[in-house]
Amino acid sequence: MQGNIKMSPVLHRPSGKKSIKRVSPKHAESIRKMIDLIRQACLVAKDSAFNVGEYTRDSSKMAFLAVKDCEKELDRIERTVDESITGAITAVSEAEARELLACLKFIIDLERIGDLLWSAAKRLQTLGTQLSKEDNREVGAMADILESMLERIHHGFLNRDVQAAGWVLQTDAHIDEACREVFRRHLDKTERHDREYSANLLFIAQAFERAGDHSKNLAEEIFQLVEGRSLRHELKRRSPGG
Repeated sequence: MQGNIKMSPVLHRPSGKKSIKRVSPKHAESIRKMIDLIRQACLVAKDSAFNVGEYTRDSSKMAFLAVKDCEKELDRIERTVDESITGAITAVSEAEARELLACLKFIIDLERIGDLLWSAAKRLQTLGTQLSKEDNREVGAMADILESMLERIHHGFLNRDVQAAGWVLQTDAHIDEACREVFRRHLDKTERHDREYSANLLFIAQAFERAGDHSKNLAEEIFQLVEGRSLRHELKRRSPGG
């Protein structure tokens, strides 16, 4: 996958005498591969959200298995990044180190999104054809919103686009509202069968709400990567209790 990231061949050390440490072609290639892995992971997470939506609407066995495959692939990418990051980060410039740290933060959130979506898919499978029309609509809507958020995350990381990241931060509220609607509808169920059904729906809605929060983390990390400032801490200071 082509990108607009340039790799510096040298590492400058500011203290003491000037010394130059050349980055070997092997290290430079490993950095490029790691960044490409994160781009791939963004697409895998987006595909997972798409397939949860498909499974919600059509009960497609292929869509269900695709969510499982996405979860496994995100686990694999996380292991690869985790095993490679230490060696790579010791041989790069400060700017490249920020890129690598961003990769590490990205894969942590993306892997968690994969886990949450796989959990939601398994609970949907438990419900089978019981899903009501209203719940089908709400769950499908949350999957669609999350897919769009992850598509913007991929675009934002690929193009260093803070506008795409800002859209994600604003859009997360739609998932939160859909989650609250599911909770409002199901917290007052009294019959045993209804309670079991409702409990599954609440866990599914909560999984999407948490996946949305992880997507917000990714959007904030794009701001950090592009502008060199922590938007997360800035938002805390602006909040009433910050």
